[in-house]
Amino acid sequence: MSPDWKFEIIECGDLVQDDDGVTFQSEAECRWNRYVELADSVTGDEGSAGVAAIVPSLKAKGDYGAYQSAHAALLRFPGEDIGAGVVQAVSDLLVIPKDNSGNILLILVHAGVVALNSFSEVLGVADPGIRRRFRQLIEFHESAEWLSGATHRNVLMIPRV
Repeated sequence: MSPDWKFEIIECGDLVQDDDGVTFQSEAECRWNRYVELADSVTGDEGSAGVAAIVPSLKAKGDYGAYQSAHAALLRFPGEDIGAGVVQAVSDLLVIPKDNSGNILLILVHAGVVALNSFSEVLGVADPGIRRRFRQLIEFHESAEWLSGATHRNVLMIPRV
């Protein structure tokens, strides 16, 4: 896969929404198809930088099923890369739509002990301000969203700063 795929998947992830009155339907379909093609071509060998490239691509509220390919791509990464990649993309995780960030956090929780240990290790050296904002996002999802189930709460632990 071309090294430029990381930039292209982010660009294509800005999927055209139904209320867009400017973009031609053919362009919208082309972008959707290319996004799915890029996500499907991820092997999981792209390292944590590959995970970090997928996260900011999840920026549209309506994905029309395209993001399922990205979620499947994330599952092809080794746990160590998922944990580290999510932390590398934390700034993006904080600004993408909440449903998308919650889904990423749920994937991380289900990725296993290696992913969670990698996540904690890399997060431990992250900027305290980012850690605080990230903890707030996790608390939001634990309160009534993606991580509100009993088996998902208190799995992603972030020290208070």
